[in-house]
Amino acid sequence: MNKTIQTTCPYCGVGCGISAKVDEAHHRLKISGDTSHPANFGRLCSKGSALGETIELKGRLLQPKVYGRETSWTEALDLVADSFLSTIEKYGADAVAIYGSGQLLTEDYYVANKLMKGFIGSGNMDTNSRLCMSSSVAGHKRAFGSDTVPGCYEDFEQAEMIVLIGSNTAWCHPVSFQRIRAAKEANPALKIVVIDPRRTASCDIADLHLPLASGSDAALFNGLLHFLREQNALDFAYIEAHTEGFVEALNTAGIDIERVAKTCRLNKDDLHRFYAWFAGHKKVMSLYSQGINQSSSGTDKVNAIINCHLATGSIGKPGMGPFSLTGQPNAMGGREVGGLSHQLAAHMDFSSTDDIERVARFWNTSNIAKKPGYPAVELFDAIYDGKVKAVWIMGTNPAVSLPNADKVKQALQGCEFVVVSDCIADTDTTALAHVLLPAQGWSEKDGTVTNSERRISRQRALFKPADSAKPDWWIITQVARRMGFEQAFHYQSPVEIFREHAQLSGFENNGLRDFDISAFADITRHEYDHLQPIQWPVNQAYPQGRARLFEDGRFFTESGKARFIAITPRQPVNLPDQDYPLILNTGRLRDQWHTMTRTAIAAKLNQHKTEPFVEVHPDDAHYLSLKECDEPLCGREIISATGARMN
Repeated sequence: MNKTIQTTCPYCGVGCGISAKVDEAHHRLKISGDTSHPANFGRLCSKGSALGETIELKGRLLQPKVYGRETSWTEALDLVADSFLSTIEKYGADAVAIYGSGQLLTEDYYVANKLMKGFIGSGNMDTNSRLCMSSSVAGHKRAFGSDTVPGCYEDFEQAEMIVLIGSNTAWCHPVSFQRIRAAKEANPALKIVVIDPRRTASCDIADLHLPLASGSDAALFNGLLHFLREQNALDFAYIEAHTEGFVEALNTAGIDIERVAKTCRLNKDDLHRFYAWFAGHKKVMSLYSQGINQSSSGTDKVNAIINCHLATGSIGKPGMGPFSLTGQPNAMGGREVGGLSHQLAAHMDFSSTDDIERVARFWNTSNIAKKPGYPAVELFDAIYDGKVKAVWIMGTNPAVSLPNADKVKQALQGCEFVVVSDCIADTDTTALAHVLLPAQGWSEKDGTVTNSERRISRQRALFKPADSAKPDWWIITQVARRMGFEQAFHYQSPVEIFREHAQLSGFENNGLRDFDISAFADITRHEYDHLQPIQWPVNQAYPQGRARLFEDGRFFTESGKARFIAITPRQPVNLPDQDYPLILNTGRLRDQWHTMTRTAIAAKLNQHKTEPFVEVHPDDAHYLSLKECDEPLCGREIISATGARMN
């Protein structure tokens, strides 16, 4: 008998709702967009539409394995707990670590973070979301005093100008791009500007493309702040009433348009057009993604963008403001529960002694971590150096996805104890594990995720678990109990974890923290099962959620005012040169996801681009005597493409 279940897509941070028609007898799905879900209103991209083709059991990890042999859950869990305990006893708590993923559900994240930081007593819980979101987190906290995305998707239709910065939205967040395209068609006066070194598919709807020099974004937005002051386009009443640090930020940003054009290698007239459009429109949205975040100075770039919106008073109001496009489906949920190594939980972190004590009291623990742990890249450096002796990797493939992947492989090869929880049997990372734990995959998992606009949605199980696969939260809970922490990890279902998560968000909050879903503190199983998509905060003041924050000009800093951050752009490396004549810019294939462990299963998703490739500007290709389909670089296809010359 077929049934239809509403769930959420497991790919990017748009968080699209899915209506899945389930044929359990034949293990098949018919996928369509959920027309009632506010994130997509029925739209789906190629990846989401093909989800039904990715649920086959071939290639699944279905039984626990210890040193290559299949075993029972009891033996595997005992070994993980005993190995972690013996490592801690011998080397201390900081010798163990957990590395999670934006593929985890919020409930999974919560118990993993609670185990590591609350009871093992180490800050060494980080996630692959570090690579795409930590710059935005830090920028938000510097400016707003909290990791808050002020706006929502509804703003796309209300904006007068949308700026896409370091984001090939057409390929990386396709449904949001479809929505922006539709807004442009409905309102041709809507200005679209793409700021990206490459000409990408997102430029198809752009009124202006600024192919800036790689890494020069901070100079571009410093120049914009200076231009806004010159044109008397600032909201001084807002600046005076609701911000601090403006004068220093403006003085540091004192760069005229000629110097910006030279630094960014842009046409001066095009640059002036962008600046004038920004100054001439009140409702401006700045959408940014990995081109901003994945940078050694990403946080400064985020704040350079936010500075311009603070200066014009365009924060938290319809159709305007900075908007971080989250990379992974639950990167936001991970941030809510403390999935990054400098965080605790419920938007509290190690920078505050009060926060540490508060979370310790709530969790009833005397062994809470007191300082941040290793962030993602440094974590694997610490494994390589022998400082971390045991690591548990959950739902991600760092041997491929992390920078300097060869070093990551070497680190795991030399690590004394490696545990991997995954739903896929054979990846570059599972090949290096001593213990493999079969986790449930999408279509079997049950819990919540949060998308880019702070909207919490349910991800519901469509099928019974495959063979011996278990939920991540259950696996973590079982290990925690074996380590002696049973009283704090008594969970029998995800709703119990969500309920505790909600209780912590409201614990001694009193409006001092942005993340507050305390309205769900007593949520029943029935209410949880039928939970509809909703934007946090969800509390006594906003029982139906809240679309925008900061429209009242009140922020979560000590003064209640937003902070301008004085940005001195980092000087670009003196490249290209004779030894390094080209600059490499990374991107994403439209129909693939991360290391392709899921998307490669769907035949139709391999048709758009059949193999990895490198795009080279025609001028560079001519200089290097490269022709289309030459294969001189690491065996990968080389194709020439029109776009901005990198050097």
